[in-house]
Amino acid sequence: QVQLVASGGAVVQTGGSLKLSCAAKDFSTDLYAIGWGRQAPGKERQGVGCISSSGGRAYYTDDVKGRFTISRNSAENTVYLQMDDLKPDDTGVYFCAAAAYYYCSDANLQLGGFGPWGQGTQVTVSA
Repeated sequence: QVQLVASGGAVVQTGGSLKLSCAAKDFSTDLYAIGWGRQAPGKERQGVGCISSSGGRAYYTDDVKGRFTISRNSAENTVYLQMDDLKPDDTGVYFCAAAAYYYCSDANLQLGGFGPWGQGTQVTVSA
């Protein structure tokens, strides 16, 4: 299975912005769909969104649509999650994972088939 590392988490104020990174060590992220999920304390992991293989589009859950943006930088072999207008409900551990390109669509926003989820990065939004 592919190995991905999520990083960039921090403590931010309500209304602030943060950019997370998802980097691959020994494979090209352009060959896969990349998904972002998050887990709040005491809750199950929920999907945030995904981006298809290189040249594809991104999809988002309703609670982050219009505030979060997923993008790729092929030269850096990295996928990013730009988070704007952050809210306290965005607090949680954020993870990224890969899947075949066809797993990323608006019908699979809970990211079935993506994995492994590995180690995430903590995002805390203070109220």
